[in-house]
Amino acid sequence: MKKYDFDEVIDRHGSGCTKIDDLRALFGKDDLTPLWIADMDFKVCPDITEALQQRISHPIYGYSRPTDTYWSSIIDWLDRRHGFKVEREELTYVPGVVKGIAFAINYFTCKGDKIVIQPPVYHPFKMVIEGNERELVTNPLRWTGSNYEMNLEELERIFAEEHPKMMIVCNPHNPIGLQWSRETLAEVGRLCRKYGVLVISDEIHGDLMLGGRTHFPFADCGEDAAAVSITFGAPSKTFNIPGLVSSWCVIKNPEIRDPFFHWLEVNEFNATTFVSTIGAESAYTHGEEWLGEVVEYIEGNLDALEGYLAERLPDVKMVRPEASFLVWMDFNGLNLSHDELVDLVVNHAGLALNDGEMFGPEGHGFMRVNVATPRKSLFEAMDKLEKACRELVAQS
Repeated sequence: MKKYDFDEVIDRHGSGCTKIDDLRALFGKDDLTPLWIADMDFKVCPDITEALQQRISHPIYGYSRPTDTYWSSIIDWLDRRHGFKVEREELTYVPGVVKGIAFAINYFTCKGDKIVIQPPVYHPFKMVIEGNERELVTNPLRWTGSNYEMNLEELERIFAEEHPKMMIVCNPHNPIGLQWSRETLAEVGRLCRKYGVLVISDEIHGDLMLGGRTHFPFADCGEDAAAVSITFGAPSKTFNIPGLVSSWCVIKNPEIRDPFFHWLEVNEFNATTFVSTIGAESAYTHGEEWLGEVVEYIEGNLDALEGYLAERLPDVKMVRPEASFLVWMDFNGLNLSHDELVDLVVNHAGLALNDGEMFGPEGHGFMRVNVATPRKSLFEAMDKLEKACRELVAQS
């Protein structure tokens, strides 16, 4: 018997919820079914709520420092879940993964330096690179006919000829949900060490592995990877607590780590809040059973979506994710332009999805769909999409 109820539909209006409150600004209307930004529509693990309520009930909210048990909860989690051995001095807090990436870009590179990403990929990578006046270099992923792979030959050419200072790896890859193999990550590490390229590995979805798969932390994929990597992760996607802003950074190489961690420290960029540390510690210490059930529920939603598309929307395909609750959905079978596809989804189906082209031009004809929602809500959304597609066919 299941302990947690993920079928419960929770009204998030009035909670300062980005998924709801930003609809009009981003999509032009606010009466849409929101399946876009990457948080879940499920109640968090009750242990997290209880830990926060207990602390908040204390009448003083003064300066706080993270406890030793906070750090050990992260270290034990990484070892227990991924076999990733981390020492305390290799670990620090950061107030969000994207902020951590921005810190690293500003510390390790200069204006005009080149940084490599591999689209279609999480769009803030491009924004934080160009917004900090660095030069974006792309090594697009290669479609194999069934999924994507890194173009390692082109990556080495870029390293040899364009001399970038940094590369950002999304592991697992967002929006596709692909977990890179240990061999692929080791080869990226070898190339980066050979050509003097520093690697940022965004591993925020690494705990949400599907189908019993294994997450391979980049820094754990050989000596080369460990020597060149800065790893960022968080409990935020895993436990649906991004609003607590609790992320971490692991750096194995002391030549990289020591000066960067010192810079973070003196600027108080790694200063914690008690809600961030208490929430994270409770999640990592008590949330494993909840996580197991939520992953099972997400897998059920993926099965349901896959079956729905095959039976009722055969011209719309999905790339089955290996990790996370985000689905890379292929609408190219409808033969629509970009504007026509957006119009279909937003104005006719009444859905708020992430436009594939925000992840790079390689995302043309795709949408990213968040399936971490009650199954009833997911089916209602797909029914709206099917109706819009039927009307489109009838008009053509």
